[in-house]
Amino acid sequence: MIPLDKLDQIRGRFEFLEAKLSAGESLGDLVALSREYAELRPVVAEIDVYRVLIREQEEARRLLADPEMKDLAAEELARIKAALPSAEHAVRLALLPKDAADARSAIVEIRAGTGGDEAALFAADLARMYQRLAEARGWRWDVVEETATELGGLKELIAEVSGVGVFAQLKFESGVHRVQRVPVTESGGRVHTSAATVAVLPEAEEVDIDIPTTDIRVDTYRSSGAGGQHVNTTDSAVRVTHLPTGIVVTSSEKSQHQNRARAMQVLRARLYDLERQKLDDARAASRKGQVGSGDRSERIRTYNFPQGRLTDHRVGLTLYKLDQVMQGDLGEVIDALVAADQASRLADLDA
Repeated sequence: MIPLDKLDQIRGRFEFLEAKLSAGESLGDLVALSREYAELRPVVAEIDVYRVLIREQEEARRLLADPEMKDLAAEELARIKAALPSAEHAVRLALLPKDAADARSAIVEIRAGTGGDEAALFAADLARMYQRLAEARGWRWDVVEETATELGGLKELIAEVSGVGVFAQLKFESGVHRVQRVPVTESGGRVHTSAATVAVLPEAEEVDIDIPTTDIRVDTYRSSGAGGQHVNTTDSAVRVTHLPTGIVVTSSEKSQHQNRARAMQVLRARLYDLERQKLDDARAASRKGQVGSGDRSERIRTYNFPQGRLTDHRVGLTLYKLDQVMQGDLGEVIDALVAADQASRLADLDA
């Protein structure tokens, strides 16, 4: 059972913030207080549901002593007993520390791994899968940079996925995705195994990462592509190099100004991600359970086309609906990963 005094403290803080906001504060305080108030509101809503059940339980127990109300009280206690576990679980989930990046848009990077042309074709399949998912959920999908192959595959693709809560839904996609199928280039009908890597980074704002102009070098060059849907024919491609880390980002839109803005956006996301990774590594050392290691060299999922099977190795999930998944139907997979992450963090909370 959750300590009720802890819940009362949270509700007390919420009421204090409500009073402060009603009274009005300085602009700086107002922003911080409004953010904390908005974060606490869904938590308090779950607490209120739970506290009502606790009060009703106490009242029903008192009524058991009344012969005329005993049967009704027993029925009420049975109802409350059935409802309490889910209400308590909802409160515990609401109390879990929030990832500040969950509400943000995301940068998705897909790169062909081992497997030559087939790996590049699979990378293109993954890109289409995520684009369809984005379209189905009302997110915006904008390609920042891509390098296509002559067969229509992708050596690399970087896309910005914009919308509320995108990172929370996509962050568990980072890692190595393995495919087993007969390549279109295979005349003997043999199943080959190849791979592509995916990295999902939370979009960073300028206030998150300050990049001094002395830390970057910006080069412009003529860009050319190797066929495919987005052939690069512009003279205005931009390459931004972050000198302290050696991170290089390119963008090949038609506008040089837009190229620089897009490249800086991706660079901020990568630097922000580096900082998050350092914190995650420190936290992971003391965590007993995680959804995968968070290492992007970890094989997280296998797509077996001959059997129509998708297997996520982190949560032991196997689905025989690969066609639907490749069309962007990832809801069941995402829900399983989010639930597993919540369960591991709840276990850490109880430890």
